[in-house]
Amino acid sequence: MAEDKQPHRSRFHKAKDDAHFAKQAVSTPQTQSPAYRLAFQDTEFLLREDLRPVRFQLELLKPELMLDEAKIESMLVIYGSARIPSPETAQAVLDAARTPEESRIAERLAAKAKYYEEARKLARIASQVPPDKNGCRNFVVCSGGGPSIMEAANRGADDEGKESVGLNIVLPHEQAPNRYVTPDLSFQFHYFALRKMHFLLRARAVCVFPGGFGTFDETFELLTLIQTGKIKPIPIVLFSEEFWTRVVNFGALVEEGVISARDLSLFHFVETAEEAWKIIQDFYGNVQDPN
Repeated sequence: MAEDKQPHRSRFHKAKDDAHFAKQAVSTPQTQSPAYRLAFQDTEFLLREDLRPVRFQLELLKPELMLDEAKIESMLVIYGSARIPSPETAQAVLDAARTPEESRIAERLAAKAKYYEEARKLARIASQVPPDKNGCRNFVVCSGGGPSIMEAANRGADDEGKESVGLNIVLPHEQAPNRYVTPDLSFQFHYFALRKMHFLLRARAVCVFPGGFGTFDETFELLTLIQTGKIKPIPIVLFSEEFWTRVVNFGALVEEGVISARDLSLFHFVETAEEAWKIIQDFYGNVQDPN
């Protein structure tokens, strides 16, 4: 093979080459010791408490590089419950109830099944935004990668034959990304903080459906970042005014003086995907050419 004499090429072997060479090492007590492993291939070393800053950096960097390579310029982030049934499974939720209390809860969950369809519809609309002149995609659908509302978001993009992102988190109980997430854009996180950062690094708009602690955590952190000027305003749309005003007394926060009345303008209540998309369109003017 002719020697590569290109002046711009590194004269060092690539890390993957050295990793291959290391596998060919003669077996001796020295080469079998963990101390001899290449640091970047030594899982036990990388999992040490002292290496937490390195793991933070890796978890920030890996999705960032892969999203860049996929030419994803911006995302439509969809938050929401992992418990709301799809219309197809709503009856099964009702049938599974065994006590009056379980029946009341099941009825309220089943009543929210319509929002599964709205999330799916919104994702279909966003997925129709064409690539820009450089081939980069905007408003790519991104969810937490799980079931329920998250599944609906990825499913809507899949309906249009378009890719979508899923940002999963490692949990003690067994779980897997929903089957509609694009496999090459399905990421798994150890750190909640890094996962939440990736939701917002490319977020061009955030649409929030009824949800629990996780949805509240993500939503109120976003509101705080905008309220405090840490990030520029983006459209924030809350589906189901009935739900949100029942579980959060926004007016009381104003009356108690802990937020200002103008903070209530940071978000909008909607019921349908079309309403949400209109708010996004009005904010950006023309999302067909969002740059």
